[in-house]
Amino acid sequence: MAGRKRSRRAKYITLYSPFLMRETKHELIGEPIETERGRQQWARCTRSRHSQLVNLDAIEAESDKSRAVVHITREDAMKYSPKNEYEIGDFIYHQIWDDVGVVRAKEVTSTGGKAILVQFEKNSEKRLIENLKM
Repeated sequence: MAGRKRSRRAKYITLYSPFLMRETKHELIGEPIETERGRQQWARCTRSRHSQLVNLDAIEAESDKSRAVVHITREDAMKYSPKNEYEIGDFIYHQIWDDVGVVRAKEVTSTGGKAILVQFEKNSEKRLIENLKM
């Protein structure tokens, strides 16, 4: 069995879905992000497919999981520009996609430029340019 890959099992939690207006099963997406506000991760509803950012520390600490949902609005997020520089955990608003997300990682591109990996609410995970010098 040396050449076999083990598939990663998805982790599920039960959260309130604002679209279905009831508690549903949510799949945790990606890896947790360490921020000063605690460990955060995206959770996608298995029925409506809507994603919401949740605070994992709050879920573990409290029985009321509704307080663990991190509500991101356009006003809370920075407007994305390839000229700006971002930190892991920053909230980004992408005007063209009309979507908010959180910076998960920073990378160096093959050409030596800088990029950020952003988990968006509607558009899943995207790699965006940062600190672009013109």
